Amino acid sequence: MSEPTGNATQRLPGTLRDHRLAAEAVARGLKARYWAERRFKFYGLAAVSLGMLFLAVLFFSIISKGWSAFRQTYVQLEITYDPALLDSDATSTKEALAQADYNAVVKAAMRKLFPTVEGRPNLRKLYALISSSAGFELQHRLADDPGKLATTERVWLLADDDLDQYYKGRILRSEVESTRPLSDQQLDWADQLRKSGAAQLRFNRQFFTSGDSREPELAGVWGAVAGTFFTLLVTLLLSFPIGVAAAIYLEEFAKKNRMTDLIEVNINNLAAVPSIVFGLLGLAVFINFFGLPRSAPMVGGLVLTLMTLPTIIIASRAALKAVPPSIREAALGMGASKIQMVAHHVLPLALPGMLTGTIIGMARALGESAPLLMIGMVAFIVDIPKGLFDPATVLPVQVFLWSDIPERAFVERTSGAIIVLLAFLIVMNGLAVLLRNRFERRW
Repeated sequence: MSEPTGNATQRLPGTLRDHRLAAEAVARGLKARYWAERRFKFYGLAAVSLGMLFLAVLFFSIISKGWSAFRQTYVQLEITYDPALLDSDATSTKEALAQADYNAVVKAAMRKLFPTVEGRPNLRKLYALISSSAGFELQHRLADDPGKLATTERVWLLADDDLDQYYKGRILRSEVESTRPLSDQQLDWADQLRKSGAAQLRFNRQFFTSGDSREPELAGVWGAVAGTFFTLLVTLLLSFPIGVAAAIYLEEFAKKNRMTDLIEVNINNLAAVPSIVFGLLGLAVFINFFGLPRSAPMVGGLVLTLMTLPTIIIASRAALKAVPPSIREAALGMGASKIQMVAHHVLPLALPGMLTGTIIGMARALGESAPLLMIGMVAFIVDIPKGLFDPATVLPVQVFLWSDIPERAFVERTSGAIIVLLAFLIVMNGLAVLLRNRFERRW
């Protein structure tokens, strides 16, 4: 017997009709909920996809602009350490050799490479194709081996940043000559160098071994990397033990009263304070009051310690709360004191979570620049820092400094420094994930 449909429902007995209407209402409700669930999944997937798209665009933009910073143009010259040009002889001391005119030797090698170039203006344009550091490179080579005096050797020397940008395709011959840094004649010389194999793009070791410089081809990130290392070292040595100790006290020993509630509220509020406020605090306390030197990794580490402490305390307390109460009860039941219970049972189980929170806090500190600008770490630092009180800068500030320079070659240097900074962040966050997966306990 077929079931009634349409208006036939109205002719059913009252109870059966009520059941049918209720079933239809339930079916409509289920259908609406299923559609709402599918819409929610679609919105979530769209949000994740959009975020991944933005992240991919960001990484593509940075890498496409910055990968070329890891390669630099070198020009091979036949260098003759002519004593007449150097104003030296075989009996010259190292001090005399250090004061010799090595730029004259470089210029002589360039004239030998292009013998048809004449006239002071044209020669100046020719000499401009070689970096100003070429003379210092030859000075170091001769200082390391004085026996090279009056001999000839082929040396790969850094090219000027404009020539490097031309070979990398960022200076085009199609541009109007008056708007580009290289003249048509210099481009002709550049093409001759590349055709003869005297100019090549090689791995840019200068970028990873030197500090900052006004000349783009000489600028490197090693000074900023060293400053970052010393700054984060101070931050880690101070923030981790203090943060863990504060978390243990608040979670395990402190009595629950208004004072501890006030402390907890302030810790949570400090975690949301803008980072530049900590920079102002460091400027007022550590520099103006205590008289510590500006631009020093010690001051930077102290400022970043204040900034990361709330994050570490909150993460450490969450790790302590995740330890089951039965662990504490069992330890106390076996006769352990409260300190023994915390040190021997609770702390080892909570330590992985504490380490994860600490590394995440350190990663945040690595990416901060605003508080360090306030304590003078924005200064132009050429020398590589060797200690906690030497003038230094850090990678985020180095990126800020280079991004403010209009020269074309500093654009790739800026993106290259960002790539190095991102590599540090990825390593630190990867370490946090590794520690969590390695030591995390499921209760």
